[in-house]
Amino acid sequence: MDFLVAHFSQGVFLFLALISLGGAVGVVALRQPVHAALSLLASFLGVAGLFVLAHGEFLAAVQVLVYAGGVMVLFLFVIMFVNVRAAEKETQYLKPLVPLAVVGSMLFSALALTAMWALGKRPTADVSPLVSIAGERVGNTEAVGWLLYRDYLLPFEVVSVLLLVAMVGAIVLGRKPKETERA
Repeated sequence: MDFLVAHFSQGVFLFLALISLGGAVGVVALRQPVHAALSLLASFLGVAGLFVLAHGEFLAAVQVLVYAGGVMVLFLFVIMFVNVRAAEKETQYLKPLVPLAVVGSMLFSALALTAMWALGKRPTADVSPLVSIAGERVGNTEAVGWLLYRDYLLPFEVVSVLLLVAMVGAIVLGRKPKETERA
């Protein structure tokens, strides 16, 4: 029976991984923006399934609510409001920039590999707070809450201020200028 459960779980993992990867490839490969957005939705749901498989139910719920729900609705609104035909004509002027994008990608990859190599030489992070909380048989949500507000309060506050600044910036950039400001 354990043999069946282990292989079933591996099969579910492979299925969800294929959905996630297939959706990610579809986002890049599909030419229709709505089809690409639906492919992104499939990728988000596949990742949420992987979180459930790893016993991260809270992360799966956040993945579905925030990304598959909110971000996808935002993407679809932007796709519907933006004139995609006019944007496709403008992309012809970007073709000479493709070699620069390739060089930039190579430089980013070299930087990422260097950072991973440097991090590999450092001592590993202490995950004992997470293990000790999980060992007390509390739920994932409670463990995340304890770690977030006890050990990582300053980074949490910095991120909240950063999000507030981004929201105010989006409001300022998105508002229409008054008649007196145009002249």
